[in-house]
Amino acid sequence: MATSLFMQKVRMELRTHQYSLRTEKNYMYWIRLFIRFNDLKHPEDMGNHEIERFLNHLAVNRQVSVSTQNQALCAIIFLYRYVVRKEISNLKYHNAKLPKRLPTVLSNNEVTAIFNNLTGEYKLIAGILYGCGLRINEALSLRIKDINFESKSIFIFNSKGRKDRYTLLPNTIITPLKKQIEYVKRIHSDDLHHGYGTASVPTALYRKYQGALKLCGWQYIFPSKHRCTHPYDGYICRHHLHVSAFSKHLHRAAKLSQIDKRVTAHTFRHSFATRLLENGTDIRTVQELLGHTDIRTTEIYTHVVGNRRAGTKSPMDCLFN
Repeated sequence: MATSLFMQKVRMELRTHQYSLRTEKNYMYWIRLFIRFNDLKHPEDMGNHEIERFLNHLAVNRQVSVSTQNQALCAIIFLYRYVVRKEISNLKYHNAKLPKRLPTVLSNNEVTAIFNNLTGEYKLIAGILYGCGLRINEALSLRIKDINFESKSIFIFNSKGRKDRYTLLPNTIITPLKKQIEYVKRIHSDDLHHGYGTASVPTALYRKYQGALKLCGWQYIFPSKHRCTHPYDGYICRHHLHVSAFSKHLHRAAKLSQIDKRVTAHTFRHSFATRLLENGTDIRTVQELLGHTDIRTTEIYTHVVGNRRAGTKSPMDCLFN
């Protein structure tokens, strides 16, 4: 089998369905691994037996996490549905269920300590995550045109589930955000001077707005230090900061703050939702700000708030009081 040609066909199908570059890389990885695990047999010559063997191998021998098992299964289902054009049914392997765990939440003192150990754009990113409830990819993908200082709102374009939404813009980050935008404008001016300056956008937007993509409003608020070649359309552009860059600085700040909890970028989003509920914000409003489709996803934060909202006291406290 001409594996490379077949994988190019898979890639084209992923791009036709407008999957993100991150999802494309993940799906391509799992599909390649599936084919190699089955001795390079063509997917058309394989079926349920081979799929079940592969998924069981991941679960038993490689002991991957539940979410990783589900991602591999989704990649294989995509392969057969859209590339091989064959529906897979009656699999003996089913989507593993994620265990229900409560999210890690930072206290006000812990957030303050982390902020004190972050500097520059990384401190601003953390401020946006905690102050606006954004996912890390949403924060890094913000463009100048997405910020409305008059209405104090931020527009989130094409977030998880391909939904757009607005969220609030805290007063405390307005000044550093304006300084960051001025910094971006200087970088953009230099790019234009050297014959570049086209914003990094998905292919569909590139075709539609090509004439406007050198405008400052399209530039990322947190641009990469270096220009790169666009992975799809081949032009020179400046992408946004990589997630790993922020994660590295956040890990260092959490360590300096002597926080024993596992702190990730998403921990700020959990803390944002919990603080809102503690302050009496309606759960529907929290759902809208977070961009959750199902309110049951938002309701997990009511369990985190728990006893503090209900005013429940421990019998031990009642005894000694």
